[in-house]
Amino acid sequence: MNDNVLTFGVEEEFFVVGRDGHLSPSGDAVVDDAAEDQGELQQELTRSQAESATDICKTHAEAERQLTAMRTELAEGAARRGCRLLPSGSAPLAETELPAITPNPRYERMSEHFGATARTSHTCGCHVHIAIPDRETGIRVINRVRPFLPVLLTVTANSAICDGYDTGYASWRYQQWNRWPSAGSPPLFTSLDHYESIVDAWLRAGAILDRAMVYWDVRLSEKQPTVEFRFADVAVTPGEAVLLGVLIRGLVGTVLGTEERPADLSNEVLRAQIWRASREGLSGRCPHFRTGDLAPASEVLDDVVTFAAGALEETGDLDFVRDGLARLVAEGSGADRQRARFEKRQRAEDVVDLLAVRPG
Repeated sequence: MNDNVLTFGVEEEFFVVGRDGHLSPSGDAVVDDAAEDQGELQQELTRSQAESATDICKTHAEAERQLTAMRTELAEGAARRGCRLLPSGSAPLAETELPAITPNPRYERMSEHFGATARTSHTCGCHVHIAIPDRETGIRVINRVRPFLPVLLTVTANSAICDGYDTGYASWRYQQWNRWPSAGSPPLFTSLDHYESIVDAWLRAGAILDRAMVYWDVRLSEKQPTVEFRFADVAVTPGEAVLLGVLIRGLVGTVLGTEERPADLSNEVLRAQIWRASREGLSGRCPHFRTGDLAPASEVLDDVVTFAAGALEETGDLDFVRDGLARLVAEGSGADRQRARFEKRQRAEDVVDLLAVRPG
């Protein structure tokens, strides 16, 4: 592998639920009790959530090993409290009470300022960080990867069942999350100054309280020298999360190494395309990144792999990605698996049983 390979990291958010499948307020305690032998475990906006983040990774094996270990640690901590760790983009069961906000000054301020948006947007995502040399390069990456966002969303779409019913969406989480004023697809930026001018205007309008609340599907990280991809649902398995991560890394490596690029999209068109992908997911049709025409999502993903094949081969990920996508198409996405389990008895509790991470 090239010593100059782009490094990456993966963050995963989870629900902490009781034995009955309903959200539990024990998430912050589960994180506090857990050991951090590798990566980082973090509290989230609500007390019904927990988050993990890998260290900087170079290989898919390294990332999968860390994600698996952290899921196990959190699942064991949850089990000690009579709870379960749930990798689902949206909460499958209907709740009679809103989840409690984590007692953290920033989160409490967000809850007060944004009201029901903060209290009801309890979703769990998967975030992928790709290292960049500078923020100007990051803007170039954001502009060039925008057309790929719809089909990438289908890889880990995992929130078909929410509030006890089938939403009709593969990624209902994406629709829920977009209630935040700073969320959604990023515009086509003319420069870094253009990016910063929008962030500054949001701050002055009170649409965000700090720069960490820039929630575009792809953004410049404020804490690390990375571009952060934030559009995806949390994956059912660590392997599927890593599959998404290295596929994104391959795309970033490709767009940085060539002038070839899909046509620029207006934000209005891109928003519509991502809506279609969130609706149908992996088993449906998705706008193609080159033409915008609808095609089976699995075929569009094959074309993405072809587009990024050189970069994927250079990082040793090409076979991993091809095998992972073939397995995903054969077994169905997380949304497909959620829906298939729910349809048997119309019980969201069965979806929780399917997805919950087994301790140890």
